Amino acid sequence: MKKRIDDIEVLRAFAVILVIVEHMHFNLFAWNTPALESFYRYFGGWTGVDLFFAISGFVIARDLVPRLRGAGDRQAYVGVTLVFWVRRCWRLLPSAWTWLAIILLASVFFNRSGAWGSVTNNVEMVVAAALQIANFHVARVFGEAFSGAAFVYWSLSLEEQFYLLLPLLVFVSRGKLPLLLAALVIPQLFLQRDTALLALVRTDALFLGVLLALWQQYPSYRLFRPRFLRHPAASVAAVLLLVGALALVGAPGLEIIEYRYALVTCLAGLLVFIASHDQDYFARPRWLRAPLLWVGTRSYALYLIHIPSYFLTREIWLRLEPAGTRFNAAYTWEFLATALVLLLALSELNYRVLEVPLRRRGVAIAQKMETRRLAARAAAAASSPV
Repeated sequence: MKKRIDDIEVLRAFAVILVIVEHMHFNLFAWNTPALESFYRYFGGWTGVDLFFAISGFVIARDLVPRLRGAGDRQAYVGVTLVFWVRRCWRLLPSAWTWLAIILLASVFFNRSGAWGSVTNNVEMVVAAALQIANFHVARVFGEAFSGAAFVYWSLSLEEQFYLLLPLLVFVSRGKLPLLLAALVIPQLFLQRDTALLALVRTDALFLGVLLALWQQYPSYRLFRPRFLRHPAASVAAVLLLVGALALVGAPGLEIIEYRYALVTCLAGLLVFIASHDQDYFARPRWLRAPLLWVGTRSYALYLIHIPSYFLTREIWLRLEPAGTRFNAAYTWEFLATALVLLLALSELNYRVLEVPLRRRGVAIAQKMETRRLAARAAAAASSPV
């Protein structure tokens, strides 16, 4: 099985760009203008998170589920699960915890502007994020207090909970995993998500991604390959239509749309379905492919670092300008340029110094665990009576 699907990486780029643009409003640009208000009235970039969920469900399941199903007994099943968790921990936690520490330190020592929020709120958020319950914490304080500069960790906590849950679902389903997943997805599509808790525990896109990974193993999957997207014009039109629809459906100006979360899940699933065929349907024209792949491969760092970059920008400019300066739309381009430079530079540094080396370290540890497990199993088989 091919490890990396380039179109999936391009989708990650689209997802993180949606989120980055969404969070500029009020986090980077603390002011409002008619132009900003008009744009964000019809732009809902929070939907990029659901696209991330669908991608994660698909990518994780296409590798993990066959391994779990191939485990011969309960002991082997536990071994495969532990190896998976070790790889995930080394892949995700070092960067996540590093930026939690930076956020906490910044809220104490680099917070003259107050952009980072109070130390108390950040301590609570950091603890919740470190314990992988940030989504429940954000739901608890939603509408009452600023949850802290690490509020984006709610989605990372939900994904970690998914990583813990998926092996259990595969185990208890006893060959009926698609039916179990469908039973988990379909009812969620009819939820209004009218409370913070319901919105922050949504797993329909994650499980839909798993269903796509399972379906991919059957010939019928290839019957629906969108071959018409080989034409560059059709490919560009599909990207603009589907990604644009994703942003539009989530827009606050379209609150009249009922079951918007269901529409977002279906659009995210459709994008992952198209990308999963690995036919280079996305990133046309070709000159866009390299930059989008760069963004996609660094999307985790970009997601972790974009809010700190915004708050750093506000703090830096407060210290550069004379005391009493009122920051308004006149500073839009200065703030945007500063934030993007910080975001891109810090994300690249994080990717090279933390992500890649520690991911490789995690892979090496997981491989040693797997080797020991297989050796022990072989030794036990050899010593058992015929």
